[in-house]
Amino acid sequence: MASSDQYKRQIMNDLAGGNTESLPDESGSLENYDNFDDFAQRSSRDERRNLFSRAFHHNRVSSAEMEPELQRAIAQIKPNERDDVAHEFLKQFKKRGLSEKDLEQQLGLSSHHGSKMSADDVGKLAGFAYHNHPDIFHEVLADQPVLVKFLSNPVVGAAMGAVAAKWLGRR
Repeated sequence: MASSDQYKRQIMNDLAGGNTESLPDESGSLENYDNFDDFAQRSSRDERRNLFSRAFHHNRVSSAEMEPELQRAIAQIKPNERDDVAHEFLKQFKKRGLSEKDLEQQLGLSSHHGSKMSADDVGKLAGFAYHNHPDIFHEVLADQPVLVKFLSNPVVGAAMGAVAAKWLGRR
């Protein structure tokens, strides 16, 4: 059985080799990427947002499937990256009029300061965004793609499979 990194690398290679007309970017074509880290570093924010908004949608992965995955993925990222993810969620929610204190109370967070949040707190923010504010979820993924790297194979496969099938079917 392939490792998680090999599996994700194959998905990214398959996606990168597909019909790029379905994922427009500023240059008009999607570059080939060696692996997910390469994609996360070299792709544009718009390219990531477009891909993630198509892949991570309620029609492909339900909230009941995604929320525990987010908890698990967030627990695996480095503390400084987790802080960045927390701050990005809080920033996006604030733009919508949801204050940190309101979110702390509503979601039962241990803190309303991103740098003091536990992995569980950041997972609650991510789950809340995925379920209630998918546009915020996609914005944060575009800015903090490290989350996708730690999602399990079945979730990544379910999310990316439909996108890949569509692209690969047009070859």
